[in-house]
Amino acid sequence: MSHPNYQLDCGWNALLAPRVPRPALQQDLDTDVAIIGAGWTGIAAARRWQELSPGDSVTLLDSSEIGEGNPGRNSGFLLSIALAEDANPSQLERMALCNRLTGDTMAQIMADVERYCAQTGETVDLQRTGTYRAAASSAGLRSLNNYRAFLQAAGLPFTELDRNALRERLGSNFYAEGLYSPDCYLAQPAAVIRALAAQLSKDTQLFENTPALEITRVGQRWRVKTPGGHVSCRQLILANNAFAKDLGIGGSRLVAMYTFAGLTPPLAAAQLDALGTDANWGLLPTHRLGSTLRRTVDGRFMIRSMHSYEKELPRAHIETELARRLNSRFPSLRQTGFDKVWGGAVGFTYNGGALWGEVKPNLHISAGCNGGGTVKGTLLGRLLVDKAHGLDVPDVPRLFGRASWMPPEPLRVIGFKFASTLESWQGRHEL
Repeated sequence: MSHPNYQLDCGWNALLAPRVPRPALQQDLDTDVAIIGAGWTGIAAARRWQELSPGDSVTLLDSSEIGEGNPGRNSGFLLSIALAEDANPSQLERMALCNRLTGDTMAQIMADVERYCAQTGETVDLQRTGTYRAAASSAGLRSLNNYRAFLQAAGLPFTELDRNALRERLGSNFYAEGLYSPDCYLAQPAAVIRALAAQLSKDTQLFENTPALEITRVGQRWRVKTPGGHVSCRQLILANNAFAKDLGIGGSRLVAMYTFAGLTPPLAAAQLDALGTDANWGLLPTHRLGSTLRRTVDGRFMIRSMHSYEKELPRAHIETELARRLNSRFPSLRQTGFDKVWGGAVGFTYNGGALWGEVKPNLHISAGCNGGGTVKGTLLGRLLVDKAHGLDVPDVPRLFGRASWMPPEPLRVIGFKFASTLESWQGRHEL
């Protein structure tokens, strides 16, 4: 399928006031530039194209609605330094440039959100809170030690925390050791992507509930088929992550992995008082199959965990497993339950590298976020447009990696099941 067809509503979007979506495409249309995917990457690309070529018409297509699709389904971490998977002290020069680019991009996002709030009078939850990483077992501690070594070598600030300090701050006795880094923002992701989409140029046409079904080359132009019409364009940008493979691009390098989240109701003040001194925090796991946690400004807890290959899991299974993992960390929440549970697709590549650049004449792609598609996706969307305009850009494959080849099906799914089973066993105390 060329787009996700989610069965469960996005919990973050459900907390916001209803929004009237832009109409779906119901005609044939000619445009200078078409962008498939109105997420972090697609919106950044659209805005950058209008900055560099203000006379061009830009058409943005999204299979869902702003806030309800993938960009609103993440955990709301906007990191301004490298992820732990990139933490290699032997490549500090490369990582320093990555961090500088990422930090500048985060500053742009913050400025855009502040501008939106000033123009509308609305409040968008986006705060520089920092983030925790914590380990519960020897497997997690090995990863935590690697990340500590990177932070030390890079001269980045952090605080080391033992079990008692973590329990005091977060209210959980689950973790043996952790690190706190100030270089992270926490957000209500559906609210932020709505704010960014609202600032698209008037010369950018946005069509929601308009999935791209097929792309073909017709003469010197690209043609995008949708349920209600066709879009003909000079330049085509794919910003739909793993689903680009179902349009014929990146099939040997991309796969859609689904992860799942649950959001509790707001807790009573007495409950919150017993759950640590930090009122707004986020925790990233040291094991890549571990659980991500949030305590939100309105007193809710969120947990994101579990993985499935190319499709959503049943709601009952999601709720049961997420509740088990949350309760192991916070036994006092055993009777709380979830207001919302949902899934989201992550563009996954075998080696963590990106599929990025011009892959066919006037066909550009940025895909393979590997779970880091907010700030990094925004950066790569802007750089993709710079490159399409012939501007000097950093060497993205060197900085962020180049997506490697994956075996075809059924070997791919067999390999995923074997690897995930093995990793789940090795990191079972971190799940």
